[in-house]
Amino acid sequence: MAKGPNAFRTISEAADDIGAPQHVLRFWETKFTFVSPLKRAGGRRFYRPQDIALLKAVRRLLHDEGLTIKGVQRLHRELGVQKLAAFGDPDAGVSYSPSALDEAGLDDSRSLPAAGDANPVRLQTVLAEIEGARMRLEAVLDR
Repeated sequence: MAKGPNAFRTISEAADDIGAPQHVLRFWETKFTFVSPLKRAGGRRFYRPQDIALLKAVRRLLHDEGLTIKGVQRLHRELGVQKLAAFGDPDAGVSYSPSALDEAGLDDSRSLPAAGDANPVRLQTVLAEIEGARMRLEAVLDR
């Protein structure tokens, strides 16, 4: 039986969804403070849909876009968790409403769209892509 889209995932399920080994997910937890799955007794990890979107974003930025760990950390500081997650969930299948962010421990209100914005998710995705391109250009110029 398949899990629903809002169901929590174990680390093995999350690793399969993201396309990265389990030990890499554990490593990313140490490098990215915004990745924090729920931990139950015995340290067993459970990943929320928001965690999966963030991990997909991290994977894409590191592996597909060529950013470094410090580059992803900087992108998170500059854009916030919602815009960063747009790299992993471009279709906005995961809710980043204030209540969902608060429940998930991912509240970053400075990155939430203003009320009445026209298609804010798409605009944020485009902005995140532009910011990523800018950061890659800066990295090349710094070399």
